[in-house]
Amino acid sequence: MYDIIVIGAGPAGLTAALYACRANKSVLVLEKAAFGGQITYSPKVENIPGFASLTGNEFAEKLVEQVLLQGADVEPCEVIGIKDGEIKTVLTDSGEYDSKAVIIATGAKHRLPGIENEEKYIGNGISFCAVCDGAFYEGKTVAVLGGGNSALQEAILLSELCKKVYIIQNLEMLTGEKKLQEQIAKKGNIEVITSALISELKGEDELSAIVVNAEGKENEIVVDGLFIAIGLIPQNEAFSDLVNLDKFGYADSDEDCLTKTNGIYVAGDCRKKRIRQVATACADGAIAALAACDYIDSFK
Repeated sequence: MYDIIVIGAGPAGLTAALYACRANKSVLVLEKAAFGGQITYSPKVENIPGFASLTGNEFAEKLVEQVLLQGADVEPCEVIGIKDGEIKTVLTDSGEYDSKAVIIATGAKHRLPGIENEEKYIGNGISFCAVCDGAFYEGKTVAVLGGGNSALQEAILLSELCKKVYIIQNLEMLTGEKKLQEQIAKKGNIEVITSALISELKGEDELSAIVVNAEGKENEIVVDGLFIAIGLIPQNEAFSDLVNLDKFGYADSDEDCLTKTNGIYVAGDCRKKRIRQVATACADGAIAALAACDYIDSFK
């Protein structure tokens, strides 16, 4: 049995494991996909304190190495549920694990449009965060897929850096806030294409063009990058009986990272929050780990 099981090995989960190990707790980290989370898709990261620049994979490798050196165990498996009690039993596709507390740090997946070969270009022309990756496209041409608030905010930010920004929206109109639409209208380098879908991505190793189908007519647009902003999918379905979820499926927890179930905590992008960045994910991990440690120590 472990003191703490961390579900998810992104920045939030790995930071939680690090802090728990430093508090002399035995820790198991469970991850169903790649260790490091969504940041591994970023070819260059420049907003992590202490590092002028590194790839997302390099950052993930450093975190994993640090956590292993502190004594955490890791297992590649998918968690399918948690049995609550004084001892928590985490159910996975490869067995069961017991612990005194659990930290859920499963993150959120970016919703993808379902274009053929789209995953090939993630990190090679497809991005999801203008704050993170916008500077790499300074003076270049990009497209933003989506028409809601997030997409419009991305487009406005990119317009300050890029030569040209296309907004591709599948509906007849943009759905973002009126103020954002007004800002878009004033930007001379933003072109909005409505009632449109991206039907094809082109490029050898990196994205070089998109094929846009608007009202039955296809048009190839040369771009250096595509920012996808059509929503996120939090990975919380397996824990809905133990954690309150908001209408979008995010864990309904504040900055304290607590849930309705004693001994179960949430951290990172799976939690309802306004800012989703590496720094805020790591902060959540630290907060959740220290709360879990306090919970365990309260029974001594």
